[in-house]
Amino acid sequence: MGNLIVECPGCQLKLPSKNLEPSDRYHASGECLQLYGELAAYNMSKNDPDFIHQLAVDAYGAQHSGGVTRNITTAFALIGLYLSIECGYTGSQVQKAHMELAKRRRDWPRFEPPHETCSLTVFDVLRAEPGKKRDEMLKAWAEDVWKSWQHRYDWVRTICHQWLNR
Repeated sequence: MGNLIVECPGCQLKLPSKNLEPSDRYHASGECLQLYGELAAYNMSKNDPDFIHQLAVDAYGAQHSGGVTRNITTAFALIGLYLSIECGYTGSQVQKAHMELAKRRRDWPRFEPPHETCSLTVFDVLRAEPGKKRDEMLKAWAEDVWKSWQHRYDWVRTICHQWLNR
């Protein structure tokens, strides 16, 4: 009997099964979520003043939409990716924008995830050499995820223009 493989429902990453429970927050396998936790620990250990970890939060959230993922998680992830990638916001600035948006009570729409699979995942980021190369891979992953959501660009831009003047 060979090793069991589990496929993440969000990013379709295939990993050896560790018999982990699926995420209760993201449309993700427990094995994929564990990798995200490793990236989070790495990012947080850097004490980065620009808080690049926010880009990882938003890339992972957008790539793992659907299923149990809350509507606000997907909406904020897409807004964060837009602000970072298209407007040049730092992670700290994206966090502040999220705080401004959170003050407005709203029923966030349910967005179904894109049909196309991204070419990069959290696994690719972790495989990159720590430091500048990993940061560059994190940015490439975020751009790949953002590109997969092209069908929602107008909604994101409208929300950011109306509520954040961006």
